[in-house]
Amino acid sequence: MKKWLKYFLFLLLAGIAILVYIYYPALNIVTGYSSKNMASGIFVTERDQTSLMEYDNGFFPISLADYDVNIEEKSVTSSLFGLMKRKAIYYEGVGAVLVNKDEDALTSVIAPIRVQQSLNMPYPYGKLQQKDTLFEEVNYQYLESAVDNAFDKEGEQLKQTRSVLVVYKDQIIAEKYEAGFDKESLMHGWSMTKSFTSTIYGLLQRQRGLDLTGTTGLEQWKADERKDITYQNLLEMNSGLEWEEAYFNISDVTKMLYLAADMGAMQIDKPLTGTPDESWNYSSGTSNLLSGPLLRAQFNSHQEYLDFWYTELLDKIGMHSAVVEVDQVGNYVGSSYAWATTRDWAKFGLLYLHEGNWNGEQVLDSSFVKYVATPTNSSEGRYGAQFWLNAGAYFPDVPADMYYCSGFKGQYVFIFPSQNLIVVRTGLTGDPTFNVNEFLKEIIASIS
Repeated sequence: MKKWLKYFLFLLLAGIAILVYIYYPALNIVTGYSSKNMASGIFVTERDQTSLMEYDNGFFPISLADYDVNIEEKSVTSSLFGLMKRKAIYYEGVGAVLVNKDEDALTSVIAPIRVQQSLNMPYPYGKLQQKDTLFEEVNYQYLESAVDNAFDKEGEQLKQTRSVLVVYKDQIIAEKYEAGFDKESLMHGWSMTKSFTSTIYGLLQRQRGLDLTGTTGLEQWKADERKDITYQNLLEMNSGLEWEEAYFNISDVTKMLYLAADMGAMQIDKPLTGTPDESWNYSSGTSNLLSGPLLRAQFNSHQEYLDFWYTELLDKIGMHSAVVEVDQVGNYVGSSYAWATTRDWAKFGLLYLHEGNWNGEQVLDSSFVKYVATPTNSSEGRYGAQFWLNAGAYFPDVPADMYYCSGFKGQYVFIFPSQNLIVVRTGLTGDPTFNVNEFLKEIIASIS
């Protein structure tokens, strides 16, 4: 063999070795995401593997993953070129759980107790059909066009919208779904789950007198400056704790979601790098600290902790399709893992639109509703308490009092207090690929 060929092969192998060394840790994230998303898609939403591979897991490098789906075990094992196998297992009531090793599988699963009442009323308070109602102030032709514009034209895959629902004065005035989805399809909320977490704290404040301005009392923080961090600081993402939120590389958030057994513990271990109430920093770790260790400490048993989310919030407002998934220690992943139908996501928005009142019952204090929509310091009017805001006119053609739940890849529940309006959009692309400002501008323009 010629010397130059030997030299070339040596450099090639050396280059491959370097690439493997650099990117091998990322395989854990890739196969973790692949197996978890596939398991939830198959066993929570009951979609088929082919569709999930083509669309939900169809982006690089997730698209390179291979899958072993075990229907009997209700598990999905993913690998990349045969390397770094990761398994996610579905458990009834708590969804798909990504496990680090087979021995980490949940051995005793506690499922939340669901109480589902079907009221003899039309949507949103029951399952009866709504009465045909025409509002003179609504230009239905313009509205239909605005909704149609949110979806791709035939042959395109740009906006990738899956559903749009418009609710005006408690009436559905527009609803559309991409082919393969309908009003019964469960949609992944991703970070819209954070708004659930915030709401749970609002319920604890109302029902049990939890002082949100009080400190957390975490044992790990008692000996340093972190002892002064309050629940309110955490709810507002303004604790000053270190955290890196980057989804397309190895960061705190990807290590938490796809490597950590106890997701809420990661933020506990982070140092203080800013000043509480002066250092806004978006952090899914903060949300899981709130929904995991801190929230669990408010209840006498794990069953009570699991049940509270449904009995006092989700099932109470008729979100009977909703599923919130847990981590390996059985705590809710309050940053990212909630599922519900588009119509049920709208119900959550309606709870806030009606200032915490649901069908005559005051579920949340109206003061808490006002609180979550109030800008936190140093967020430039973009964030409240686990809700996003438009107070700083981020969307220039949208009312400033609009606030919203927002999730990865463009999941939205928009709340318009001044317009008595809720708009839900789900899909696979977010702003700016999906132009939120233009979308909402057109919707609002149809109602005068």
